Amino acid sequence: MKSIDRRTFLRGSAGLVATAGLPWPAYAAPTDEFARLDATAQAELVRTGQVQPIELVDAAIARIEALNPKVGAFVTTFFDRAREAARGPLPNGPFTGVPYAIKDLSNYAGTRTTMGSRLFAENIADENTPIVQRAVDAGLVILGKTNTPEFGLVSTTEPELFEPARNPWNLAHSTAGSSGGAAAAVAAGMLPFAQASDGGGSIRLPANACGVFGLKPSRGRIPAAAPLPGDIAVRFTVSRTVRDSAKLLAVSERSSADAVLQPVGEVTGPSSQRLKIAFALNDVSGRRPHPHVVAALEETAALCRELGHEVIEAGPPIDGEEFLEHFFTLWSSIPSDLERNAWLIGLTQWRLVRARDVLEPWTLGLAELYASRPSGAMEAAVAYTERLTNEFDAFFQEYDVLLTPVAGLPPTPIGEQAPTLPFDTLMERVVEYAGYTPQHNAAGTPSMSVPLTISPDGLPIGSQFASRVGHERRLLELAFELEQARPWADRWAPNSAVGGPVRG
Repeated sequence: MKSIDRRTFLRGSAGLVATAGLPWPAYAAPTDEFARLDATAQAELVRTGQVQPIELVDAAIARIEALNPKVGAFVTTFFDRAREAARGPLPNGPFTGVPYAIKDLSNYAGTRTTMGSRLFAENIADENTPIVQRAVDAGLVILGKTNTPEFGLVSTTEPELFEPARNPWNLAHSTAGSSGGAAAAVAAGMLPFAQASDGGGSIRLPANACGVFGLKPSRGRIPAAAPLPGDIAVRFTVSRTVRDSAKLLAVSERSSADAVLQPVGEVTGPSSQRLKIAFALNDVSGRRPHPHVVAALEETAALCRELGHEVIEAGPPIDGEEFLEHFFTLWSSIPSDLERNAWLIGLTQWRLVRARDVLEPWTLGLAELYASRPSGAMEAAVAYTERLTNEFDAFFQEYDVLLTPVAGLPPTPIGEQAPTLPFDTLMERVVEYAGYTPQHNAAGTPSMSVPLTISPDGLPIGSQFASRVGHERRLLELAFELEQARPWADRWAPNSAVGGPVRG
């Protein structure tokens, strides 16, 4: 087995995170001159010779070392490797020399990929996931791997392998999941952006909870490593600014030669086109969200009207019970073979250990749920996603954009969706919390969480905008406009590299 230079802060900081029920004081790391800059601005400093990549990398490492013991965003780091890369020749890309992080579901050759699971605690990747290779080619310097729940299967980031990722706005609250470590790292100012992925809301839910920007691209937009039938996940990023996501999308998407969708290219600002926006508050099951979420979304709808867009109460007709049946068939298929094939997928030290002894209760419950499905359920679920794509396409023939909440609740306390809860209890809580995002994975439609509002409790509440498959440009142009109207990049969490009183 290969050895790697890595440091895990979470276990060593158990004493700092043991009193989650108590109030947390705001904490800020020493602020350096780069902490407030987005990735585009940092790259420009390198391009113009004003700074060297090693300066950006050293500053980011200092922020991570100061903040990670409380926030728990990183689970593995390889700072020596990053410093070596920063000092050597880097690819000439749009983000040359900018620090970056990879979600612990993606492979970065020679480093640990645990997938948040004790089964893979010492798993070393031998190649790069395609989205990671795109990041390397863009000149990014990768500092570490970010926290994720086991196999990304639940909408919080509290794996049993590591301590939970904690929300920089209130450390007693969840970052959501499954890209919770990535969103926490960005919200805390450790990095300007970080790689993320989304199979049922895993980019948008953490972006919503942590007050950052999160775009889920259309299915097929970003290259994937041999996707399986029914794979509804996409890989991309969370960022502090729209322009960082827009620029990264341009270099991450499939090229014209192998594109399944017309390439977006780089979107650089808002459009003058006024949109017809459908606005729906109820989730896929017809449930109304928390009053704080209602107030936030009504504020967003009012802002859209002020900007000249037409906002109409409407939503795509979805049978909630049918949707959840098919979605959880797809979702539960992910861990369905883990126990049976543990001898194939486990590392040497686990080959004599049944997966049931190391996998989390939520993972095992999902596997059992899939086993209870009738013959042909997977094929029916895949066919359903194709039908849903057509139904959403018809809906977006009438409306340009759909505005909904991202989550049914404000950011929840740590433990509220813990993977050790009884399966039925956790299923009920996940469905209530994440009732707005997975339909866009099933339909393949692009959608984004835009950090426009803060709740009366001082927690971020994002607004979700979605559009027709392939129409990321429309969403990004709208995001640029909203960012200009209600700037958020200088609104910092109390527990961040900038910290201090919340502004904006």
